[in-house]
Amino acid sequence: MHLQGKYLLNSLIELETSVKLDEPFSGTVKIASSGSVGLKLYPYLLDVQQQHSNLVIDYSFAPNSDIEEKIADRKIDIGLLTEFSKVNHVVCKKIAVEPLVLVTSNKVKSVNWQQLLNLGFIFHPDAQHHAQLLLGKNFSAFEHIEQFDRKGFSNQISLILEPVSRGIGFTILPLHAVNAFHKQSHIRIHQLEHPVGESLYLCHNRQSFETKRNAYIKSVICNFINE
Repeated sequence: MHLQGKYLLNSLIELETSVKLDEPFSGTVKIASSGSVGLKLYPYLLDVQQQHSNLVIDYSFAPNSDIEEKIADRKIDIGLLTEFSKVNHVVCKKIAVEPLVLVTSNKVKSVNWQQLLNLGFIFHPDAQHHAQLLLGKNFSAFEHIEQFDRKGFSNQISLILEPVSRGIGFTILPLHAVNAFHKQSHIRIHQLEHPVGESLYLCHNRQSFETKRNAYIKSVICNFINE
């Protein structure tokens, strides 16, 4: 009971502080997302910040599990997840579907199953999930990602396509990440028969006070992601 009372008191103090400082274009908004959507979204939010000098964008790149935990602990205001959360107090709203795409070097004109086996896979933290979604839908021979030779690994979203661009292997990534790669002429996106997308959810803690700046940034994110 003591802990519940302390939690309630802290919530009331937080609410009082938020109400006093509640302006749509002033204060800090803490956001976290995966690297893919962040590559597209973060630079745009900096444009928004430049338009409102009293607004501060605090942006983190993290996997889904870390983002869920930060939302639940109210360490961030807004989280963008690629899976619907079942964590207590985390509220999710689906705002977009981001295509997953298969990428090779530009020297590979088309792909079939045997070519993919020959190329080998460039792994990344979400490789298993992405491969299961896209390859599982398009290749009857696909069972699991370990069918491919591991030709490399990177956990830096901006560098995953570097070995791909050099012909070392292929990979699967969300389209935002592919479009942000700096050597577009060195890679090729292959259109598969059955397109697959990854849902994007805008999330927050149901117990957090919804400030005007948070509501504003949420609307900015929704409009920009769907442009």
